[in-house]
Amino acid sequence: MSSSRLVLVEGESDRIAVTTIARRLGRDLATEGVEVRVLGGATNLRRQVREALVDRVGWGISGLYDVAERQHVARALADVGLGPVDDALGLEQLGFFACVDDLEDELIRAVGERRMLEVMGEHGDLGAFRRLQRQPLQRDWSQHRQLHRFVAARSGYKARYARLLAEAVPLDDVPRPIADLIDRM
Repeated sequence: MSSSRLVLVEGESDRIAVTTIARRLGRDLATEGVEVRVLGGATNLRRQVREALVDRVGWGISGLYDVAERQHVARALADVGLGPVDDALGLEQLGFFACVDDLEDELIRAVGERRMLEVMGEHGDLGAFRRLQRQPLQRDWSQHRQLHRFVAARSGYKARYARLLAEAVPLDDVPRPIADLIDRM
């Protein structure tokens, strides 16, 4: 089946989290004609949307973005004829949902720090995390910030923890932007 809905996400870890949670919610995105495409950064949104609108008339387009990128996303969508968009609510009406800080932050909050530490222990990463906590720069940070730093700073860990946290998040606590995006698919 060819795709009829395009979901745009910033990076590979976002794609992994969205598709993992969708699967856990009983969605078969391929069968439903949903393609989750990695932008490779929010600055590529305008080009990707323009190509999708030209190449595949009638496609539904939606996506996730980091709240700090809201103005950029709004401008990109307006530039391709899907705006103007004045605020986050307008972006949501178009199918674009904001993650507070980023998707990793959303997942850490949804899973909870205690459960995330358990997941890290289950996968052999708790010792490395404890070492990070003892580093002078991170010592005074909140545990949440330390967890985010650990996931975001290590090569391959964003994708790894996107899957692990998407598997660990209780389905009743799926972060709002992801839940809304999946509902929109």
